[in-house]
Amino acid sequence: MTKVVILCGGKGTRLREETEHKPKPMVGIGGKPILWYIMKTFSYYKLYDFVLCLGYKGEAIKEYFNNYDIMNGDFKVNIATMERNVFIKNTDELNWNITLANTGQNTMTGARIKKIEKYIDGDYFIATYGDAVADININELISFHKKMGKIATLTGIRPSSKYGELETSGNLVTKFNEKPRVSNYVNGGFFVFEKKIFDYLNSDENCVLETIPLEMLSKDNELAIFKHDGYWQCMDTYRDYEDLNEKFDRNDTPWIKWQEKPQFQA
Repeated sequence: MTKVVILCGGKGTRLREETEHKPKPMVGIGGKPILWYIMKTFSYYKLYDFVLCLGYKGEAIKEYFNNYDIMNGDFKVNIATMERNVFIKNTDELNWNITLANTGQNTMTGARIKKIEKYIDGDYFIATYGDAVADININELISFHKKMGKIATLTGIRPSSKYGELETSGNLVTKFNEKPRVSNYVNGGFFVFEKKIFDYLNSDENCVLETIPLEMLSKDNELAIFKHDGYWQCMDTYRDYEDLNEKFDRNDTPWIKWQEKPQFQA
């Protein structure tokens, strides 16, 4: 089965209002952790085998999934015997197989992936960050990766700029564009890696996926880009947290696809 590796170990220092007592993947949107939404996205494409790379406050993620039944379903308990009955509706989460791997408190992204190499048993696997949601078509991503035949594929996105863009003539503004998309693609995660990726990584905690490993893959002509022009949003700051929750409250949730008929894996 294709594994989905999710990087869950960062400290989320720019979201300190929420991450002081929980890891960033557990920060909520509409009462559910952002990590849950990411996993549900993959479930929509029949990908159920997850490897979570834990670090900062990883015990909170372990507790969440260890108590998933009572946290997400109705249950009754007899106080005298502590016997309990849990009522879980039939959802695709019942298919989830989750490996929760301790990859270190201060470990960087490349080393976290290297440390879970032993859990990868297929020819390729998917990896992503635990703090971004998107309406990306995972089937198309996998098919593109196979077609390109490279060791690695990353998803390129063009997020909105944080600043308005001005066109000027002399001392006058001739056009104002509020938060335009950046012109070049940037790394949006949602990687597909062949197992050869591990040759580019090491378990030294300072190994950062996004620096030397991806630079070397690019130099070796082994890094493809899957261009995604749809919805993508990370939860990097408190403003991002507010924006995502405001969207949820307005039922403006383009990253939620599983209310439609499930898609079958490519």
